[in-house]
Amino acid sequence: MADRINVFVRKVPVWALYILYLLPVPWLLWQAQTGGLGREPIKALEHELGEIALQLLIFGLAITPLRQYLGINLIRFRRMFGLLAFIYVTLHLLVWLVLDVGVLSQIWADILKRPYITIGMLAFVLLTPLAMTSNNWSVRRLGPGWRKLHRLVYAAVLLGGLHFVMLTKTYEAEPLLYMAAILGLLALRLPHLRRKQTV
Repeated sequence: MADRINVFVRKVPVWALYILYLLPVPWLLWQAQTGGLGREPIKALEHELGEIALQLLIFGLAITPLRQYLGINLIRFRRMFGLLAFIYVTLHLLVWLVLDVGVLSQIWADILKRPYITIGMLAFVLLTPLAMTSNNWSVRRLGPGWRKLHRLVYAAVLLGGLHFVMLTKTYEAEPLLYMAAILGLLALRLPHLRRKQTV
């Protein structure tokens, strides 16, 4: 079964998945303009973009466990998931900065006073160098340090999940399920990381 999936995966062009995963952006913008996102379209748009970003980060986090435990090799898509996640996180942040708040002094006040925003901004800061170095030139330039740098994604996705949980304030099931998935995927990676450290 895994072999068949891997054969199919090798035939899927990465550029096609970029297009597919970016299609929600114009659709959501159109929905926001036409009332399809409810009575608070800006908040809904902000939420949808952030949730897609978190899903993409989780997909990227799942690639190594899928290969280790099920033999499904999606490694060629890992960079794509990371870059797409950063794009959606950036759009999520821009909607909040420009459309939701819009006042520079209020932005800084919210970052400093609201813990869930502080945590979300920290996740964005951690993701930024990863997006900037997600290219072949950086891999060659940084050498072994590139892999160490990109382990920051573990902290970033954990902070992203915590941001979502804290955002709802009422501990709803959906953000808790996201956090459970993140913690589970990180736990699956622990044996792999321990083996690397002992080699």
